[in-house]
Amino acid sequence: MAVSINVEVNGVAEEGSVEPRLLLVHFLRENLGLTGTHVGCETSMCGACTVLLDGQAVKSCTLFAVQADQGKVTTVEGLKKNGQYHPVQEGFWEEHGLQCGFCTPGMIMAVCNLLERNRDPSDEEIRRGIEGNLCRCTGYQHIFNAIRYAAKKMQ
Repeated sequence: MAVSINVEVNGVAEEGSVEPRLLLVHFLRENLGLTGTHVGCETSMCGACTVLLDGQAVKSCTLFAVQADQGKVTTVEGLKKNGQYHPVQEGFWEEHGLQCGFCTPGMIMAVCNLLERNRDPSDEEIRRGIEGNLCRCTGYQHIFNAIRYAAKKMQ
Protein backbone atom coordinates (compact mmCIF):
# COMPACT_ATOMS: atom_id res chain seq x y z
CA MET A 1 0.00 0.00 0.00
CA ALA A 2 1.58 3.28 -1.12
CA VAL A 3 1.94 6.21 1.23
CA SER A 4 1.99 9.86 0.20
CA ILE A 5 4.98 11.91 1.32
CA ASN A 6 5.94 15.56 1.02
CA VAL A 7 9.58 16.45 1.39
CA GLU A 8 11.69 19.45 0.44
CA VAL A 9 14.71 18.25 -1.51
CA ASN A 10 17.42 20.76 -2.36
CA GLY A 11 14.96 23.60 -1.81
CA VAL A 12 12.25 22.11 -4.05
CA ALA A 13 8.97 20.76 -2.68
CA GLU A 14 8.57 17.15 -3.79
CA GLU A 15 5.54 14.94 -3.42
CA GLY A 16 5.58 11.24 -3.94
CA SER A 17 3.66 8.07 -3.46
CA VAL A 18 5.99 5.44 -2.05
CA GLU A 19 5.89 1.97 -0.57
CA PRO A 20 6.49 2.23 3.20
CA ARG A 21 9.61 0.05 2.83
CA LEU A 22 11.28 2.26 0.18
CA LEU A 23 14.61 3.55 1.45
CA LEU A 24 15.33 7.27 1.26
CA VAL A 25 18.39 6.61 -0.94
CA HIS A 26 16.21 4.83 -3.50
CA PHE A 27 13.56 7.57 -3.37
CA LEU A 28 16.23 10.16 -4.14
CA ARG A 29 17.88 8.15 -6.92
CA GLU A 30 14.94 6.41 -8.55
CA ASN A 31 11.96 8.67 -7.93
CA LEU A 32 13.74 12.03 -8.15
CA GLY A 33 16.71 11.16 -10.39
CA LEU A 34 19.25 12.55 -7.92
CA THR A 35 22.01 10.02 -8.51
CA GLY A 36 24.74 11.92 -6.67
CA THR A 37 23.75 10.02 -3.53
CA HIS A 38 25.44 6.66 -3.94
CA VAL A 39 24.38 3.22 -2.82
CA GLY A 40 27.40 1.49 -1.35
CA CYS A 41 27.18 -1.18 1.29
CA GLU A 42 23.47 -0.84 2.19
CA THR A 43 24.43 -1.60 5.80
CA SER A 44 25.32 1.96 6.92
CA MET A 45 29.03 1.14 7.13
CA CYS A 46 30.46 3.08 4.15
CA GLY A 47 28.62 6.42 4.23
CA ALA A 48 28.38 6.80 0.43
CA CYS A 49 24.65 7.51 0.86
CA THR A 50 25.05 10.37 3.38
CA VAL A 51 22.66 13.30 2.93
CA LEU A 52 21.48 16.06 5.23
CA LEU A 53 18.01 15.65 6.72
CA ASP A 54 16.86 18.76 8.53
CA GLY A 55 20.48 19.87 8.69
CA GLN A 56 21.89 16.65 10.16
CA ALA A 57 24.03 14.11 8.32
CA VAL A 58 22.16 10.82 7.95
CA LYS A 59 22.80 7.65 6.02
CA SER A 60 19.94 7.47 3.57
CA CYS A 61 20.26 3.69 3.23
CA THR A 62 19.09 3.34 6.84
CA LEU A 63 16.00 5.55 6.61
CA PHE A 64 12.73 4.92 4.92
CA ALA A 65 11.50 7.68 2.61
CA VAL A 66 8.40 8.03 4.81
CA GLN A 67 10.69 9.03 7.69
CA ALA A 68 11.70 12.11 5.69
CA ASP A 69 8.06 13.17 5.25
CA GLN A 70 7.71 16.89 6.03
CA GLY A 71 11.50 17.17 6.29
CA LYS A 72 14.19 19.00 4.34
CA VAL A 73 16.76 16.89 2.51
CA THR A 74 19.95 18.24 0.99
CA THR A 75 21.94 16.09 -1.41
CA VAL A 76 25.29 16.83 -3.00
CA GLU A 77 23.41 18.25 -6.01
CA GLY A 78 21.83 20.86 -3.75
CA LEU A 79 25.10 22.37 -2.52
CA LYS A 80 25.92 24.39 -5.63
CA LYS A 81 24.35 27.86 -5.40
CA ASN A 82 24.17 30.48 -8.15
CA GLY A 83 26.65 28.51 -10.24
CA GLN A 84 29.18 28.43 -7.40
CA TYR A 85 30.37 25.25 -5.78
CA HIS A 86 30.09 24.95 -2.02
CA PRO A 87 33.48 25.51 -0.30
CA VAL A 88 33.61 21.81 0.62
CA GLN A 89 33.08 20.78 -3.02
CA GLU A 90 35.73 23.28 -4.06
CA GLY A 91 38.10 21.98 -1.40
CA PHE A 92 37.78 18.39 -2.63
CA TRP A 93 38.54 19.60 -6.15
CA GLU A 94 41.43 21.90 -5.29
CA GLU A 95 43.09 19.57 -2.79
CA HIS A 96 42.52 16.34 -4.76
CA GLY A 97 40.32 14.86 -2.03
CA LEU A 98 38.97 12.21 -4.34
CA GLN A 99 40.17 9.51 -6.65
CA CYS A 100 37.45 7.16 -7.87
CA GLY A 101 34.80 9.53 -6.51
CA PHE A 102 32.43 6.87 -5.22
CA CYS A 103 32.61 7.96 -1.56
CA THR A 104 32.94 11.65 -2.39
CA PRO A 105 29.27 12.78 -2.30
CA GLY A 106 28.68 11.16 1.09
CA MET A 107 32.01 12.40 2.41
CA ILE A 108 31.20 15.94 1.25
CA MET A 109 27.83 15.87 2.99
CA ALA A 110 29.40 14.63 6.24
CA VAL A 111 32.01 17.39 6.03
CA CYS A 112 29.31 20.02 5.39
CA ASN A 113 27.57 18.85 8.55
CA LEU A 114 30.85 18.99 10.50
CA LEU A 115 31.77 22.49 9.29
CA GLU A 116 28.30 23.88 9.98
CA ARG A 117 28.81 22.91 13.63
CA ASN A 118 32.50 23.79 13.85
CA ARG A 119 34.27 26.10 11.40
CA ASP A 120 37.72 25.32 12.79
CA PRO A 121 37.83 21.65 13.73
CA SER A 122 40.89 19.99 15.21
CA ASP A 123 42.34 16.89 13.56
CA GLU A 124 40.52 14.74 16.13
CA GLU A 125 37.23 16.53 15.45
CA ILE A 126 37.72 15.97 11.71
CA ARG A 127 38.37 12.27 12.33
CA ARG A 128 35.17 12.02 14.37
CA GLY A 129 33.24 14.07 11.80
CA ILE A 130 34.04 11.70 8.93
CA GLU A 131 34.38 8.44 10.85
CA GLY A 132 31.22 6.98 9.32
CA ASN A 133 32.44 7.56 5.77
CA LEU A 134 34.96 5.21 4.22
CA CYS A 135 37.33 5.94 1.36
CA ARG A 136 39.29 3.09 -0.16
CA CYS A 137 41.43 5.22 -2.47
CA THR A 138 42.95 8.36 -0.98
CA GLY A 139 44.49 7.43 2.35
CA TYR A 140 42.58 10.42 3.81
CA GLN A 141 45.40 12.98 3.77
CA HIS A 142 43.97 14.76 0.72
CA ILE A 143 40.52 14.62 2.33
CA PHE A 144 41.94 16.29 5.45
CA ASN A 145 43.56 18.93 3.22
CA ALA A 146 40.21 19.48 1.48
CA ILE A 147 38.46 19.91 4.83
CA ARG A 148 41.08 22.40 6.01
CA TYR A 149 40.71 24.30 2.71
CA ALA A 150 36.93 24.47 3.10
CA ALA A 151 37.10 25.42 6.79
CA LYS A 152 39.44 28.31 6.02
CA LYS A 153 37.23 29.49 3.17
CA MET A 154 34.10 29.31 5.35
CA GLN A 155 35.57 31.30 8.26
